[in-house]
Amino acid sequence: MNPGDRVRVERGGQTYDGVLLPSTTHETLVVKLDGGYNVGITRADAEVEVLESDVYQIEPGKTSDVSEVEFDDDLPTIALISTGGTIASTVDYRTGAVTAQFDAEDVLRAVPDLAGRANYRGRVVANILSENMTPDVWQDLAHAIYEEIENGADGVVVMHGTDTMQFTASAMAFMLETPVPIVFTGSQRSADRPSSDNVMNAVCAVEAAKSDCAEVLLCMHATESDTTCALHEGTRVRKNHTSRRNAFETIGAAPLGEIDYDTEELTFRREYTKRGERDLDIAPDIETDVELIKFTPGMDTAFLDVLEGKAGVVIEGTGLGHVHTDWIDSIEALVDDGTVVVMTSQCLAGRVCDRVYDTGRDLLDAGVVEGEDMLPGTAKVKLMWALANADDVTGTMQTPLAGEITPQSVPWN
Repeated sequence: MNPGDRVRVERGGQTYDGVLLPSTTHETLVVKLDGGYNVGITRADAEVEVLESDVYQIEPGKTSDVSEVEFDDDLPTIALISTGGTIASTVDYRTGAVTAQFDAEDVLRAVPDLAGRANYRGRVVANILSENMTPDVWQDLAHAIYEEIENGADGVVVMHGTDTMQFTASAMAFMLETPVPIVFTGSQRSADRPSSDNVMNAVCAVEAAKSDCAEVLLCMHATESDTTCALHEGTRVRKNHTSRRNAFETIGAAPLGEIDYDTEELTFRREYTKRGERDLDIAPDIETDVELIKFTPGMDTAFLDVLEGKAGVVIEGTGLGHVHTDWIDSIEALVDDGTVVVMTSQCLAGRVCDRVYDTGRDLLDAGVVEGEDMLPGTAKVKLMWALANADDVTGTMQTPLAGEITPQSVPWN
């Protein structure tokens, strides 16, 4: 009896059918039930029957960072890339905290519903919680995705921690031209918890990766219920709740699409780049000397001194893109010294427009670049990319490249 086996466990007059998962203690059996929930069963007095050995047919003893399961010629090939995060996490019973410790093979074992949907190639790029994500890992991830697509993957699913997933998705949208879907997914609650969202998110992400939409997408619960996953454009999405399963929202519009979990039907609301329309390409260079700052009333102008010499700065201004007038001379000095300063808004929706009030006009005269309706985090990632790749950084920042700028701002619910 090994993790990955389909088992039937009888104890205390109850029967549990599911897939045996790795357990941190010898005294407890962890079984993923057919409904997707995990249950811990004390081994004492439990009768265990192995119904099917290694339902994922994962090669035993595999230690490489790249793994495979047995292929079916009739199924598409999905590259499953792990960077860590809650979807690839379990509880560390020593500390009681959630830690990232599963590789891609473990995720396949932990999500039985993935079986039979595609051929999988598993690859571990990093094994970190998302607060530890860095631009260096972005570059490693971009190269890994590029290689998987170049080697014939029909789609890519990236497992990532939710806290910084929107930043990494934005980075991939700028670094990669893709002929196939690249779908980010994660989970708000680890697989050890009965309310975990990892199964549904992973299944829907795989279905999205099989679709005709060759975009960088983010796939997560659309509601608190296990009914629908939303497909967000990677550059227009934001995590808006700390712990709810439907924490992610597309800003400025409804999500690009959605997947019904029961019927697996995909519905798209807007036009998108279709599979095969673009040739595969990569531009992974990035300038890391860029900061994102948030203006607040009463903020000391001396704070701007620490930005001296930076390659780029993105400011979250108020409303249409404003800061206190005392900031303007310091911002102009930064621009004169070669720093690209981009203005965004703290508002959740709407467009920066520094031509309405005197403060905005003064900021434009100081050389500030309007960030249109880009999300501040996306603007930072784009500026990092543009400084390393574009001859005309200002023009690039104001040109839509990957859905980060919408043609016009419209009311939305």
